[in-house]
Amino acid sequence: MKLILDTDEATLTTIDENGAAVLPLYSRPAFEALSRHWVRVGWNQKYQYSFSWFGRPVIQLPEDMIRMQEVIYQLKPDVIIETGVAHGGSLVFYASLMQAIGKGKVVGVDIEIRPHNRQAIEEHPLNHRITLLEGSSTAANIVSQVKALIKPDDVVLVILDSDHSYAHVTAELDAYSSLVSKGSYIVATDGIMYDLADVPRGKANWAEDNPTCAAADFVARNTQFVVTQPAWPFNESELGENITHWPGAWLKRL
Repeated sequence: MKLILDTDEATLTTIDENGAAVLPLYSRPAFEALSRHWVRVGWNQKYQYSFSWFGRPVIQLPEDMIRMQEVIYQLKPDVIIETGVAHGGSLVFYASLMQAIGKGKVVGVDIEIRPHNRQAIEEHPLNHRITLLEGSSTAANIVSQVKALIKPDDVVLVILDSDHSYAHVTAELDAYSSLVSKGSYIVATDGIMYDLADVPRGKANWAEDNPTCAAADFVARNTQFVVTQPAWPFNESELGENITHWPGAWLKRL
């Protein structure tokens, strides 16, 4: 793929195996083409490693956080389950939203919660809305502990952000999908890996070994779920697709 950006002529020329196309620079197709490569270059430059939320590092693309906020405000979940804790920034982000809404708790699961991160999370002002569980997210005892924290009528949202291999995400989908409330989601994050196989920090096997493929195959054999991007509650643009690290991630329970 080649991109030729001509600000004098206000065009974007894309050249690939199908030939060349000249797009108006200030158009939706040009924006989408540029956005794809902005995401790829930004990921390689670790752009997502440059943010924090309420004092904790949060390794997410800001648009993904905003879109998640929109869903959380709509659903007003009682329980958010997140696999993958890292520095705890995402947990604090979700906890802050639940604090604003006035209800709910966040359950964070990780195979290893490093002592300095645990201490920072446990000392955080929003810790009263956070429960930490240490162990493999797919281990039977951990799944049982998570289930024990959910009441029968709770609205539950699940976010998978731990090991992003096809096999592990598939196992997490199998383990946690039954906990998702009707109308809510299980979100298989970071499937953008499929489009990063050829960037310098990527790996060739990511083309198939990624959460997007795991989510698509899960839905193919589980008719209770569909892959669907949540509708934007506000949109005065002609755009309609997320600029995201999470393509094909949103699995809605019917």
